[in-house]
Amino acid sequence: MTRNKRFLAHTVTFLIGVLFALGLGLSGMMRPQKVLAFLDISGDWDPSLLLVLGGAFLTYFLSFLLIRRRQAPLLVSKFSMPHKREIDRNLVFGALLFGLGWGLSGFCPGPALTSLVTGHPSVLVFVLSMTIGMFIFESLTVRFREPDGGVGLLEQAPAAK
Repeated sequence: MTRNKRFLAHTVTFLIGVLFALGLGLSGMMRPQKVLAFLDISGDWDPSLLLVLGGAFLTYFLSFLLIRRRQAPLLVSKFSMPHKREIDRNLVFGALLFGLGWGLSGFCPGPALTSLVTGHPSVLVFVLSMTIGMFIFESLTVRFREPDGGVGLLEQAPAAK
């Protein structure tokens, strides 16, 4: 990929991020009390975020249909699509943990990161906790995936033929 094309790809990605942040702000997704009111279906439920979810789904669905008709993307060499299709324990546990954190705090990662500009202490605590949680997850994943606990003391046996 040429330098100009890479710069254009990064610029477009940045502008899409700005558009996403503006959408989060306009929709109220950056306000935890709005999100918590949406999640509180047995109390004073605010269904207005269903419009946000519906608009996001429709935009994604139509874009996906149009993009899949192309042979290649415009700014990069190939499409980056997920290959894993099965629902496993990690996906279910991660989804439960994500939902629990969202329900308790009213933040999910995207709105929390865009809310950092407010400097509000609850946002700072959430993002710091999220960052620490990601670091702990990565550390534990390496530790439990490697036969030597991730410390690099055991030599890797050659693969069986």
